[in-house]
Amino acid sequence: MPYISTVNVNGVRAAAGKGLLAWLAVTEADIVCVQETRATDEQVRAALAPALDAGWQLSHAEPESKGRAGVGILSRRAPRAVRIGFGSIEFGAAGRYVEAEFDDITVASVYVHSGDAGTVRQDEKYRFMAELGAYLTARTGDFVVAGDWNIAHTERDLKNWKGNLKSAGFLPQERAWIDELLAAGYVDVVRGLHPGVDGPYSWWSYRGRAFDNDSGWRIDYHLARGDLATRAKAAVVDRAAAYDQRWSDHSPVTVQYR
Repeated sequence: MPYISTVNVNGVRAAAGKGLLAWLAVTEADIVCVQETRATDEQVRAALAPALDAGWQLSHAEPESKGRAGVGILSRRAPRAVRIGFGSIEFGAAGRYVEAEFDDITVASVYVHSGDAGTVRQDEKYRFMAELGAYLTARTGDFVVAGDWNIAHTERDLKNWKGNLKSAGFLPQERAWIDELLAAGYVDVVRGLHPGVDGPYSWWSYRGRAFDNDSGWRIDYHLARGDLATRAKAAVVDRAAAYDQRWSDHSPVTVQYR
């Protein structure tokens, strides 16, 4: 029964020193998708050296922009094949998508732009979404793409939805894009395992008392298709016990697949 986890590490070098390495040493996950490494391949390997020495295999998409993006997949066994990007000319070197093929499943780690409503950054996010959506829709077989999508799909997916109706991450066009992926055959497996509840949230602002009050967003998804989507057995957000024990502003979201 494979356990697959996803977490935005918010800078792998900082996270490694604050608790990521300790978490990797005890997690049940067989595969961990990470986002926002914000580092070169060499820097990521240096930061994760103890975990790699312990047997973790790393597949990493290095970002072209220094200090931004960067995604990776840590796995207990070496993948059969690794692909960086999804064929996009504009975003091919952005460090926002990597997929690893194993004998029975293919796992992808994705980091979608955060965006900013009414700006060129939001336009860039929409272009990325359009290209990624076309690629994902064409995929077949047992496949899961996990990561930080920076979109709360429904009112259940963020605490203060009324105050964010015009905010990037909860805009109608973004939410409709998630609808399109689900209509194309993807399953939001965490929501499927936690129907009709608020959250479970996976990101909380560092500002104010958002974490203590659980005033968060659910933006870290596992979208699965094929037989794999029906095999999701349990899902948990590995939320830190206290604010000062956090090593990222996101918490790992782990799904157990039969």
